[in-house]
Amino acid sequence: MRVAIALLTRDLRVRDNPVLAAAHESADRVVPLFVLDDTMLRLTSHGRPNRYGFLCECLHDVDASLRARGAALFVRRGVWTEEVVRVAQQFDAASIHLARDVSGYAQARTARLAKDATCEVVLHDSLTVVPPDAFAKPYLVFTPYYNRWTDAPFTELAPLPRRFAAPAGVDAGTLPTGRAPAGWAGGETTALARLKAWTSRLRDYDATRDDAGADATSRISPYLHFGCLSPSEVAARLWERAGAEPFVRQLCWRDFFAQLLWYRPSAAHTDIRDGVAPRWRNAPGDLEAWKAGRTGFPFVDAGMRQLRAEGWMHNRARMVVASFLTKDLRIDWREGAQHFMDVLVDGDVANNQLNWQWVAGTGTDGNPHRVLNPTLQGRTHDPDGTYVRRWIRELADCPAPDIHDPPFDIRRACGYPEPILDHREAIELWRAARRD
Repeated sequence: MRVAIALLTRDLRVRDNPVLAAAHESADRVVPLFVLDDTMLRLTSHGRPNRYGFLCECLHDVDASLRARGAALFVRRGVWTEEVVRVAQQFDAASIHLARDVSGYAQARTARLAKDATCEVVLHDSLTVVPPDAFAKPYLVFTPYYNRWTDAPFTELAPLPRRFAAPAGVDAGTLPTGRAPAGWAGGETTALARLKAWTSRLRDYDATRDDAGADATSRISPYLHFGCLSPSEVAARLWERAGAEPFVRQLCWRDFFAQLLWYRPSAAHTDIRDGVAPRWRNAPGDLEAWKAGRTGFPFVDAGMRQLRAEGWMHNRARMVVASFLTKDLRIDWREGAQHFMDVLVDGDVANNQLNWQWVAGTGTDGNPHRVLNPTLQGRTHDPDGTYVRRWIRELADCPAPDIHDPPFDIRRACGYPEPILDHREAIELWRAARRD
């Protein structure tokens, strides 16, 4: 009897899962396995509870889907490589199948597994639409990458076996317990339903995606991060629909950052553009005001309060709060990226770190001098103040003309703080710091 290990990581689904499909095709018995990596668990279960709770719900959902097809999710916990090798030896597995991931940590542990395993280790592309090494070298500018990406073949969709034959009489282990934050439910079942419901709004996506108050984005980013949705299947399903191009372009941005991190893992913590960063300030009080949503700039504070409440933030607000931290406050982008990774449900190393660098001007942005004025951004993308009032309850009664820059008497009456800086002066200091 030939046994294959289907090692799940960030591909927690049964539809279009090349790992499950290849394991099923190559063996008589399949052991679907997820290892709670002690190194990652120390971060997620304590310092990052939003993502840990979401992960737990994803694991329960994929286990239910596997059980409906005759198998179960085997769960182990410990040193990732050691546990995978132990399970493979326990079942005398002929092969281990897993998805190729792009972070430096993921690449290193996969390399250790290939070295330590006593059976074949087979990598599959299932985390991106186009494989990260589809092109011979990394692209540092998005538009040329997008042009190549649209001409490249998408990763072929994998068939879904109706039944899995799994080894019997072996304890599958205990699924971890945890709850996703309010408003979220982890797992492929919810992901598919959410995508189906949102698709009817696809036609209006380009016109509404920056409207923070409308909250018209798909909110599927956590499901893409954990692989509850196949990015290739999403792209394939939507590509021919009216209005799809701007949305699919966002999937390309995701691939763009993934391919860059694949080739340059150090970009997760070092500047892509050398010598352009300003002299960063050590300003813990300003950093805490930013985290708490108490900067006195309503659009910035609304975004940070949404993050704290939901573990998620509207994309336009993400850009504005990142610009404010790095350019108005001149605080190192790594501080902001760390906070986002600690709180976001969809925290993803490639997307998070490299988007932060893009906004900070130290990454792939073709215009490193770009500045987002927080007041003008609010007036443009939340003109009637819906988003601000939703998250800053003190300003619920503030009239629309004043909502993005309330006068002193309104601030004092409702307990909302004065701005912690003058935007124009701050940006002049930022520019001077870049010239030094």
